[in-house]
Amino acid sequence: MSRLWDKGQPLDDRVLQFTAGEDHRLDERLVPYDIRASIAHATMLNQQQLLSGTDLDAIRNGLLELGKQHAAGDWHISLDDEDVHTALETRLTQAIGEAGKRIHLGRSRNDQVLTALRLYLLDVADTLEEAAQAVADALSNLGQREADTALPGYTHMQQAMPSSVALWAEGYAAEIRDDAEGLAASRRRISRNPLGSAAGYGVPGLPVDREFTADELGFDAVHEPVTAVQLSRGKAEAGLVFELTLLIQDLGRLSADVLLFYTQEFAYVRLPENMTTGSSIMPQKRNPDVPELVRGATATLQGCLLEILNLPAKLTSGYQRDLQRVKPPLFRAIDLSLDCCAIMESLVGGLEFRVDNIQMDAGLFAAGKANRLVLEEGISFRDAYRRIAEQFADDDD
Repeated sequence: MSRLWDKGQPLDDRVLQFTAGEDHRLDERLVPYDIRASIAHATMLNQQQLLSGTDLDAIRNGLLELGKQHAAGDWHISLDDEDVHTALETRLTQAIGEAGKRIHLGRSRNDQVLTALRLYLLDVADTLEEAAQAVADALSNLGQREADTALPGYTHMQQAMPSSVALWAEGYAAEIRDDAEGLAASRRRISRNPLGSAAGYGVPGLPVDREFTADELGFDAVHEPVTAVQLSRGKAEAGLVFELTLLIQDLGRLSADVLLFYTQEFAYVRLPENMTTGSSIMPQKRNPDVPELVRGATATLQGCLLEILNLPAKLTSGYQRDLQRVKPPLFRAIDLSLDCCAIMESLVGGLEFRVDNIQMDAGLFAAGKANRLVLEEGISFRDAYRRIAEQFADDDD
């Protein structure tokens, strides 16, 4: 097996297993993005008269065909491939011959993987934003369905002031829409073209056009200077996962409310039966596993964020292999967030409030009574506060 860095010496299988790790499996999602970047790079080489038109056509057609075959499941990246880049270049050269060997001119696996990863992250940021908005919309719809349902507002786990299902649901909807905006804002660091920075020091002697590939691939800007590219590794990834952590924390708090409201002691809500599980020993049980697992996902996201932040924190400048380990927590955070959004959208869509079980304590209206005294009698709020407090003290006696 010939790899992009192969110099003819055999590699210890243990080294391949350790260094490649799970990269070959993780890179499956990067195949279409590496193809896009490779075609843009080859087109730029042709524009700069570094690649013939005939070779460009062969490379473009060969890569597009490999993309179709991969999407159809006809091939996958193996451990021997090591990563998406070797997998594509090897198969391309086998398919089109000598022209396949010309595509790596003016780039390194360092800028190649980062380009594919950023293209993927731009797409997935949009998908995540839409997923968050869908949960927010489901909450707004719940508020509309339950527009007339009163609900106690709690502070310190005690009934405090009157609220409603609409206010409760719209509060969460507003914060989750804010999370969606945060995901959109995370694109700022992602949308910078690293292609042409190679291993972090450019490609001396070659007239590469980084503006051209930035335009071809839809990046907002070229990442300059070339030495900044490797220093940036982990920052865009951490920025996206930070926003995801805030989103999942909001979904976790929503889940915590639903779990409290679902207890027999509260019995405020009814969950869709097709979204609860059963007990292996207790025949009567319907378990709210979905919101419990979403609540637990907060810990996973926080762990992913911390892992991504720590990996580059003490590295010197230039590329270090440590950075390969950013992919697992990054992809784990993305996949879990998408799953949580999808399942919570469905759960919220089927949530029903049991109006007859919602009891509103008389004390909920105390603050409103104090405010009315201020308006009606012109006394200070502090005096009104004490008068209402005395009334409730008398009622307790």
